[in-house]
Amino acid sequence: MIKTWNLFIILLLFPAFIFSQQQSTRLVSKKDSLMPGMSTSIPFTLENHSAENKTYEILVTTSSPLITPILAKGEFQMAPHETSVYLVPLRIAAETSQGNYSVMLNITDPAHGISFTKASTITISGNRNISLTALNSPEFIRAGETIRASFLLKNNGNIPEDIILESKNAFIDGDFSLVLDPNESKVITIHKITNPELKQNEFQNLNLSVYSQGNSKEDQSVYVSTQVISVKPSENDIYHRLPVALSLSFIGMQNMGIYNDGFQGEIYGKGTLDKDNKNQIEFRAVTHNPVELNTFTQYEEYFFNYKRNNFFIHLGDKTYSSSYLTEFARYGRGAEIRYDFNKVSVGGFYNHPRFFRDIKDEFNFYSAFKIRKQSEISVGYLYKNPRKGEMRYSDVRLDSDAHLPYAKGKFKISGNINLSGEAAYSTTKQTEGTAYMVQADAAFEKFNGSLMYVRASPEFAGYFTNTNTFNGNAYYKISKKLGAFVNYTQDVKNFQRDTLFLAAPYRKYFQYGLQYKYLSNGSVILTNGYQKYQDRLEPRQFDYYERFFKVSIDQKMGIFQLNLEGQFGKTDNYLIGFTGNSSFYSANLSFQKFSTSFNVFGSYAISSRYQLQNQKQLYYGARIYSRFSDKTSLSIFYQNNYMPEEYFKDRNLFELLFHQQLFPGNELDLSGRYSLQRGEIGDKDFIFSLRYTWRPNIPVQKTAEYISLSGNVSNLGIKKIEGIRLMLGSYLSVTDKDGNYSFKNVIPGDYFMEIDRSTTDINDISTLNFPAALSLSNKENIFNFGLTTAANVQGHIQFLEAEDKNQTALTELLTQKKKKESIIIEASSKDQTYRKICFIGEDFDFTYLRPGDWTVKVYRNGLDKRYKVSNDKFQFTLQPSETKKIRINVVKQQIEIKYQQESLKVGYNEIKKKK
Repeated sequence: MIKTWNLFIILLLFPAFIFSQQQSTRLVSKKDSLMPGMSTSIPFTLENHSAENKTYEILVTTSSPLITPILAKGEFQMAPHETSVYLVPLRIAAETSQGNYSVMLNITDPAHGISFTKASTITISGNRNISLTALNSPEFIRAGETIRASFLLKNNGNIPEDIILESKNAFIDGDFSLVLDPNESKVITIHKITNPELKQNEFQNLNLSVYSQGNSKEDQSVYVSTQVISVKPSENDIYHRLPVALSLSFIGMQNMGIYNDGFQGEIYGKGTLDKDNKNQIEFRAVTHNPVELNTFTQYEEYFFNYKRNNFFIHLGDKTYSSSYLTEFARYGRGAEIRYDFNKVSVGGFYNHPRFFRDIKDEFNFYSAFKIRKQSEISVGYLYKNPRKGEMRYSDVRLDSDAHLPYAKGKFKISGNINLSGEAAYSTTKQTEGTAYMVQADAAFEKFNGSLMYVRASPEFAGYFTNTNTFNGNAYYKISKKLGAFVNYTQDVKNFQRDTLFLAAPYRKYFQYGLQYKYLSNGSVILTNGYQKYQDRLEPRQFDYYERFFKVSIDQKMGIFQLNLEGQFGKTDNYLIGFTGNSSFYSANLSFQKFSTSFNVFGSYAISSRYQLQNQKQLYYGARIYSRFSDKTSLSIFYQNNYMPEEYFKDRNLFELLFHQQLFPGNELDLSGRYSLQRGEIGDKDFIFSLRYTWRPNIPVQKTAEYISLSGNVSNLGIKKIEGIRLMLGSYLSVTDKDGNYSFKNVIPGDYFMEIDRSTTDINDISTLNFPAALSLSNKENIFNFGLTTAANVQGHIQFLEAEDKNQTALTELLTQKKKKESIIIEASSKDQTYRKICFIGEDFDFTYLRPGDWTVKVYRNGLDKRYKVSNDKFQFTLQPSETKKIRINVVKQQIEIKYQQESLKVGYNEIKKKK
């Protein structure tokens, strides 16, 4: 008996000619990881176990209407005892969701009435594809109006997307998140309100960014640009002007029961004398102060300085300084001059101190040599002439003229390390002295720190004397959240401070600790150390040494910024001679709301620092600052008292400040305060001031000549051209009966000309784009244009069914789907483009178009590949007042199936011999 197995593999090639833009329709034979929008073939194995020929009727069905068989029905013939493969070609729609689907082969033997079914499972893979396209945005807009831009967001994939919307510089209309089903699209609109006070034309970019939830790295951003035209442009003056402020104040003060008041005037100016900004000047004149000098009123002052290129000169009052050791800060009246060569600078000053009676005059000369870009060496000489035979108020007195040569330098060792230092020598008739200072700074990725050491001998006649001090700090970043720090500070003693000020208490403290950032908006600092405070005035109010431990917490909660601090220490009170505990608790809360900032603070102390042991102290206060507008602001401050260590400065107990701009260049300021003056403990003084300021811009150089602009508006078929108002920045002009217009005395520059549409008919349109950009620089300029009647384009999108000879029409599915399908229609001319999203079966139009050559293009916008647009481009010329009608046909594509002429059989015969 011979048993024969014949295996026939019938390769049916179905070249499908489908009109689409991107997706290939080549059939492949696979059952898993199938992508939406492709075609494939699923094999089914059929066997004929009988001894006769069989003809089967085949009906193919699927578990989803989105997966359609290319041949839903057919016949298949099989020889006796034959095993064959039947291929089922399928088309998978682009919006088919991810998952498993079934393909059923319903087989009927009509000769015997037998039916059976074979099933196969296919797997559709997920396809993520989000697209974002800019639709419409205005090319121009007037300042103060709202820029609105629209974008088309579409899910071209086959899985629902949870999409997040963001914009860095605009507001999103609607929700910031949405869910898009496969093939679903949505128009997103954003807007931005422009500033009506814009002083000059500018471009503003609006952006929209989208990304899927949990996939922020693959975001898409699209930008649109709009030019904002200023409606209140700043006057581009033909003069270069110097900013000057003139003010007059009326000041009154209740000082220890005695009331004084009077007027004080001031003039201040700073700027350049030429348009190239080469000649820079600054000047100030403040008249006599009618009340006792304090921090809140100005002292009499007069000065003038000039700078050009490498030359600088100053005349009048100033805080003069030669070097840190010789004369660090001495306020007086004099003159200073400096000239900078390529790498060498020379200069000097003369100073007559106004608040230091020991020195009558001083002169300084120096030279600086630049070694590298950030390294320099200076040498100088300072001469001091004492006030002989007059009472002197400082602790250090000069017995004769003092001569102080000095040298200083700063050096950049590397990108992370800087060194600086100074050495000085002083001689008088009876004494000699020396002083030096060294300082080092380092900054690395995880470490930064600085050190400074100053030493001056007891006979040194400079700014410091008999001084030996060291200061240093360091910070090390242990990890991203944890850092360690150490600080040591020792104040300089025996320095010659101006009598205008009181010296701060002498301090010496050492502290170290850890800083831990437990949240992105919260941190805690733990500090341990000691501190020494000593009053410099007699009789002393405090003199103590304290060891302490401190905890500080900074936390931001929404709009609130909270700071809490607690300090616990043991105090050695040298003033009274006892040891006790000192505890301090403080809180500070600040926030901003309604253009107003609020700050509330308070502290409670039980200390042994002063006259009593376990002395209780409570301090509290608040500050409110509100900016009602760019022209109006109000500040209110209150604090019940201050710690004794702050006696050296003027201290506000209550303060009210009000500022009002009356009109441009004119301001009014009102202030009133109760305060403790320097050195006072309990006596409160009242100070008020009413100040008027005028800010004229004084012309110092003429930079341009006025120009003119004229032209004609042609009548190209409209009713009238008379009375049309034209706007050129802040300039206005109206056409006469012949359409002529003119602008006189225009400042040269870049402008936008606009037409007031309220002075033309609703359908009148210019022959050029408006607003029109004009660059005006010639003495006389001409700009002509015409007015005509606008045209329109109207159309309809029509869906046409097409008969498919080889495929079963999914009429119901396609009818439902085409209602959701949209296309983008674009109308463009030489310099204008408009876009609209339109749906199949609906009308569309483009109105108020300028007559001329136009092109209408149709973009598929992800249109289902079963559809095609018969004609996707229209070109025509629009005449004035014409309404052009077009029709866009969307048809269902035909699929052509071609059969192979003969089947290719591959098999083998196995012969079994008889015994």
